[in-house]
Amino acid sequence: MFEIMSPAEAVDLIHDGDCICVNSFVGIENPVELHEAIYQKFKEKGSPKNLTIISSAGFGLWDENKNAESYIREGAVDKLICGHFGAMLSTKKLVLEDKFEAYNLPLGCISHAIRAQAGGIPGALSKVGLDIFVDPRIEGPGINKISKDESYVKIVDVDGEEFLYYKLPKIDIALIKGTAADRRGNISFDDMYMSGDALSICQAAKANGGKVIVQVDKLVRKPSRPRNAIIPGCLVDAIVVVEQEPIGSGYEALTGSFEIPSGQWDMWVEIIERLSSSQRQNSVVANIIGRRATKELHEDDIVNIGIGIPESVSKYAKETGILNKITLTVESGGVGGFPASGPVFGAMIGAASVYDMANQFDLYDNGGLDICFMGALEVDKNGNVNAHRGEGAYAGIGGFANITAKTPTVVFCLSFTAKGLFVEDNDGEVTIVQEGTIPKFVNKVSSISFSGKRAIENGQTVLYITERCVFRLTADGLELIEVYPGIDIDRDILSQMAFPVKVADNLK
Repeated sequence: MFEIMSPAEAVDLIHDGDCICVNSFVGIENPVELHEAIYQKFKEKGSPKNLTIISSAGFGLWDENKNAESYIREGAVDKLICGHFGAMLSTKKLVLEDKFEAYNLPLGCISHAIRAQAGGIPGALSKVGLDIFVDPRIEGPGINKISKDESYVKIVDVDGEEFLYYKLPKIDIALIKGTAADRRGNISFDDMYMSGDALSICQAAKANGGKVIVQVDKLVRKPSRPRNAIIPGCLVDAIVVVEQEPIGSGYEALTGSFEIPSGQWDMWVEIIERLSSSQRQNSVVANIIGRRATKELHEDDIVNIGIGIPESVSKYAKETGILNKITLTVESGGVGGFPASGPVFGAMIGAASVYDMANQFDLYDNGGLDICFMGALEVDKNGNVNAHRGEGAYAGIGGFANITAKTPTVVFCLSFTAKGLFVEDNDGEVTIVQEGTIPKFVNKVSSISFSGKRAIENGQTVLYITERCVFRLTADGLELIEVYPGIDIDRDILSQMAFPVKVADNLK
């Protein structure tokens, strides 16, 4: 039977050496007060220590002094297994300094492995990850020099077909953020942006004889409607009530508690972009790329749009009117709305449906999208893409690997060079005023997030759209298929690349 506890009482259920699974999505839905209580206890008593933390999408508040950052930095954690490290500002630096073991697995593969553990199955099979960095034959999931555990990802053969087998440590503690607990301990997520992996995490922890700790905003007397109670009270051990400050008008459209009136979509999208401090791409480079990439959209497409330059696709899809004729999705489980960005990335304005994250990755892994638009740090002569690891910096693969693994059309949106690139666009005529000092098209990417070889085998259409030209992936590598007005092929494209490319006979 659950008990109502203070944060300090609840974290007493966590013991040295426990494996904690956190149900957060990058910077949203973090059980902040529970993380703060862990830090206070560790600071005072040196316990809990030797912790392992698992999180599908990572956790953090874009502030190195909040959430779990402090106790990770102080040495309470021995091992991190995450899909994304972007919102964990000090942690992702410590990872590269070999301060503790850290492993990066595709977000959806972690989600599916958690669900498998909840059902009493040690791990999850997936085609996602073959021929990219996480494949043990390439690099493996370990991020730094001390991360050498080979048990998390293995190559297996099933009926003559090759898969990766993802296996996680047994979960001892579920750390969850919900909206409300009713008198039976049922947990609802009514005012949350998503439910993520919450139910699977709780089921896995209980199956392993562990504890479920849930932070909620309030207690309610009236039981939730059965379909709204994501976590049944019988799975809950501790409920911690922390009243939240009002977050202001506008966020109702992100949580689904407010239906956007017909004809007011543009207004509400602008409101949410302001509230989320969204830094949507407004540079000339991003605008050129977004305008061109939007032409790849078709009516009734099911779509995922990545962060960064790809976000400009949303802008031009709205301007051209096709935004209302496609279905957007986001990794956290939202379908049929407009993805938010900035600190609330993972939320969706006006979502038609928000379901468990593992279900969303069922859609992605099985080619349920029609098209996706992703960013890229590097592209090589074989069409491989690095999107997760820069020089001296690490964000992680997130859902990128799942989204690009089987989607029929994959569009990479990237500048041709970086650092110092200055471009002018005069009524569609592009001028490279100053070239960037960092080339994006290289002989060999430093780490593989996307495999060109496997994309060809899968029969996927792959485009690389830049501010000056468009490439298409072929069995022989990249082919230049389009050059924008004002661009000189030799000066602005071929001479700036580390490898030769074929120029299409029907070059546009």
